[in-house]
Amino acid sequence: MFFKNKKILVIGGTGTIGKNIVKHILQEDPEAIRIFSRDEYKQFELQNEVNGSSKLRFLIGDIRDYDRVLCAMEDIDYVFHTAAMKHVSFCEYNPFEAVLTNIIGTYNVIKAAKQQNVKKVVFTSTDKAISPTNNYGATKLSAEKLISSAEYSKGSGKTVFSTVRFGNVMGSRGSVIPLFVKQVREGKAITVTDLSITRFMMTLEQATKLTIQSLQISKGGETFILKMPVIKLQDLAEIVVEETPKKYGIGPSTAGIVEIGLKPGEKRYEELMTYDESLSAYELPHLYIVPSPFAPKKTYKEASKPKPGTYSSEGAVPLTKEQVRKLTVEQNLI
Repeated sequence: MFFKNKKILVIGGTGTIGKNIVKHILQEDPEAIRIFSRDEYKQFELQNEVNGSSKLRFLIGDIRDYDRVLCAMEDIDYVFHTAAMKHVSFCEYNPFEAVLTNIIGTYNVIKAAKQQNVKKVVFTSTDKAISPTNNYGATKLSAEKLISSAEYSKGSGKTVFSTVRFGNVMGSRGSVIPLFVKQVREGKAITVTDLSITRFMMTLEQATKLTIQSLQISKGGETFILKMPVIKLQDLAEIVVEETPKKYGIGPSTAGIVEIGLKPGEKRYEELMTYDESLSAYELPHLYIVPSPFAPKKTYKEASKPKPGTYSSEGAVPLTKEQVRKLTVEQNLI
């Protein structure tokens, strides 16, 4: 029981992944979990979801505010940093706001963790940080670099910093599946930016377990990358059109699917690991580990060296449409 009698801070603890991390860790009998976020209503909702557990502490605050982050980390053992501005188009139209949250906010987390002698910090990043074409990806790449270099710049500090990088979490707040379902239920056409788009997709459980596992096995400065299936957006859209009427007892949709063109900064495919990263990476059955260039060389139990190459959704063999259908039904995403 890794978290038994420990104190944990989940930054962005009312988001989709943060909330699930909280629920997982609660099962291990921690001393306390502090949930740090900006939205009091979402904290109120979470409080009700966990039946007012006495283990939880609810802190309103913003990672842009260093003093508040420093206060939230007092006497904390482990930190999960899941807060971000993450909608591509909003980060494009409000670029400096994304810098303040994703870069300055992450810097505040690092600085506070060192000051408070936190044992470990794990930061959640995205495939969009690789070869970024949008501001969201660029700010996440900068944040990754801050985490990686913290291992070099922490001096005599003992805090272990690491990053977990993954693709789209199916059904998370703001993702396409809830939007598609809403459009079908309202009798509207599903709007897809480009039917040729491919994406890395993972379930919420996979994302949560990877993040927790990464914190547990981190040794300093690494980026952990889950091996993820690729899906075609066209398949996903067609499945939602076919399955939503069955689920909600409405007539078959006749509105269809409409392409509306790529949004500013949007890519047709995503990458999770660059060729250069693959040269120094280690491979485990379910994930890759990219070590920090600043940290002393470390070894990982049962890890091997992967075949060099870019880990990209372009050209990867995607799941079949029926496999995607099975996944969406099993995960109750429609």
